[in-house]
Amino acid sequence: MSVDQKMDSGRRQLLVATSAAGGVAAVATAVPFVASLTPSERAKAAGAPVEADISKLAPGEMMTVEWRGKPVWILRRTPEMLSSLEKTDAVVSDPESGKEMQPEYAKNKHRSIKPEYLIAVGICTHLGCSPSDKFKVGAESGMGEEWHGGFLCPCHGSKFDLSGRVYKSMPAPDNLEVPPHKYLSDTTILIGDDSKA
Repeated sequence: MSVDQKMDSGRRQLLVATSAAGGVAAVATAVPFVASLTPSERAKAAGAPVEADISKLAPGEMMTVEWRGKPVWILRRTPEMLSSLEKTDAVVSDPESGKEMQPEYAKNKHRSIKPEYLIAVGICTHLGCSPSDKFKVGAESGMGEEWHGGFLCPCHGSKFDLSGRVYKSMPAPDNLEVPPHKYLSDTTILIGDDSKA
């Protein structure tokens, strides 16, 4: 075998070894990259429906659960709170929640499946601030004599009644969002899923 043939043979072996090493490196790099494109368990859980136990929620009380990184309020309304909705009909911009952004079961004065419970995303529809509850009525609320209870967004002053309906002429363009939900029992609500199955 000549010197040139020995050199060609060595080059071939080097080329094969280098190609094999490059292929292994490419696969080793691609596997984690491809794996990173699938959602993590944490990401899947963040979008998953959330169960809320309302068995200990007394009339007039509100609890907050997190769904998709958003606060979801569950307010158990008293008979007085429910009757206040008649008084705010004339001052809210969408009294029957007729806009398409709401589930069908929220297109009513109560904005709920069961009038006693309001389930709403606690984020103002103006710029995404979180309104605070102002459940006291009249002058005691600090909101004026005509206040019937509800929510106030501290950022730009948007007011919502006890159904999350926005008052007329407010910065917020829409009522508070009602998330998809359903009752699994009298004391358990599934937020994030309203399928019948």
